[in-house]
Amino acid sequence: MADNIPLISIIFLSFCYVASSFDQVAFLQCFSLHSLQSNSTSKTIATRNDPTYISLLQSSIQNLRFLNTSLPKPQLIVTPIHPLQIRAAIVCSRKQGVHVQVRSGGHNYEGLSYVSRIPFIIVDLRNMRSVEVDVEKESAWVEGGATLGEVYYAISQKSKVLGFPAGSCPTVGVGGHVSGGGFGTIFRKYGLASDNVINAKFIDVNGKILDRKSMGEDLFWAIRGGGGASFGVIFAWKIMLVPVPPTVTVFEARKTIEENGTMILHKWQNVAHKLQEDIFLHAVIGVVTPSSGLANNTISISFGGLYLGKIDKLLPLIRESFPELGLKRESCTEMSWIQSVLYFAGYSQDESLGVLLNRTQSSKSFFKAKSDYVMKPISETALQGLWNKLIEDESSYLILTPYGGLMSLISESETPFPHRRGNMYQIQYMVTWDSEEESSQQINWMRELYHYMAPYVSNFPRTAYMNYRDLDLGRNYNINASYAQASVWGLKYFKSNFRRLVKVKTASDPTNFFWNEQSFPVLSPRGR
Repeated sequence: MADNIPLISIIFLSFCYVASSFDQVAFLQCFSLHSLQSNSTSKTIATRNDPTYISLLQSSIQNLRFLNTSLPKPQLIVTPIHPLQIRAAIVCSRKQGVHVQVRSGGHNYEGLSYVSRIPFIIVDLRNMRSVEVDVEKESAWVEGGATLGEVYYAISQKSKVLGFPAGSCPTVGVGGHVSGGGFGTIFRKYGLASDNVINAKFIDVNGKILDRKSMGEDLFWAIRGGGGASFGVIFAWKIMLVPVPPTVTVFEARKTIEENGTMILHKWQNVAHKLQEDIFLHAVIGVVTPSSGLANNTISISFGGLYLGKIDKLLPLIRESFPELGLKRESCTEMSWIQSVLYFAGYSQDESLGVLLNRTQSSKSFFKAKSDYVMKPISETALQGLWNKLIEDESSYLILTPYGGLMSLISESETPFPHRRGNMYQIQYMVTWDSEEESSQQINWMRELYHYMAPYVSNFPRTAYMNYRDLDLGRNYNINASYAQASVWGLKYFKSNFRRLVKVKTASDPTNFFWNEQSFPVLSPRGR
């Protein structure tokens, strides 16, 4: 009779058995012993019976899809203040047969840092977020729980002419952002955040605390673009800071499709990735209601950018290479680099820099995102079809990020991040909504949009950006997923680097302790 039980039921029953057998008292005793800080255990661990458990769990959930009460919850949450407590969490979890999910800022698009199909605990790095800037050596040690805003703020307090090439959203956690690549407004000149990492502090599956030298170059290579969650816990990064001029220029020109926006965007495709590396010019596309009172919604394209220099040098460059944009002096503003950080984060340039220290987003929503890479211009006819699709859902938008510059000069295999030469720009697709009842409809709409774009983007494989996690690309349904099964999604994120990443995973975590639905598989003995 047991032979007739569906596989999914067996998996569910196994989950319930292991979860119910979790010995919380034994874990706490183990944690106290191995962390060598017994008096702080109660402050460091929130169990399911703790009144702070739910608020702590939900505090870093950025996508409301994952507030669903039916989703599996961690056995407990550890908020370490010292590496020894991370080590203790790993050692004691292994003894209890539960896995560890690591959370930095909680921006994982598919909730993989705080949701799991198998019994788990969360190690939340929120209390390990120091940023130590060394101006003389133009470097900084940044703990994994820091946000990008906290990093930018710390740099600004020490120097007006140093910056860091990372993302625009200040509440994003450094841990996930850097380990997955991380791009921003100056990446065409300086590369990704992960390209500017020179050391790391890491705890492996055995609880060993390692740095670049002791972990070895293979593992150091893997965590700079391959994500850290498959390999262990990265609790600090040493990053190189980069020079920025005292004055930079931000600029914007908005066009609707009635104002030749389609033609201008078509030209943008041929221009933006070829501009000198000091210029970043992206395009944000959304649905708007015309101010003229027309009955129908239309498409608006915001061409916004940053120039590492002054207006007088920017304008001739744009007018020569992209006169169709019609950029005017009054659409340009000079400011400091740290003020441009505020600007691209959605704040006024005159806002107090203290807002960068806020770890909580001002508003949250339900959302679904996807990504693509474009290697040849999309025709105006195809763009018009895209507009027709976007207008179906007024809460949708696209962000088109130009590549080129230094990104084209770095080898695909230099780090796990392979999207270098030949990529004109990246697309992020996003749709947001307000209630759980809309989720199925909105996700299906996003899948239709993604299907429409298939002929116009990269193929064999159709590539994607790992930091825009998308379980539609494929997932590991169990801990024993094979190389072939995982390659369905892995080749899309990492191309030919996927094989090396799997080998590093197999060597560093042979029991697959650090597992999630898109973690690297462990090769079978025959495949090693």
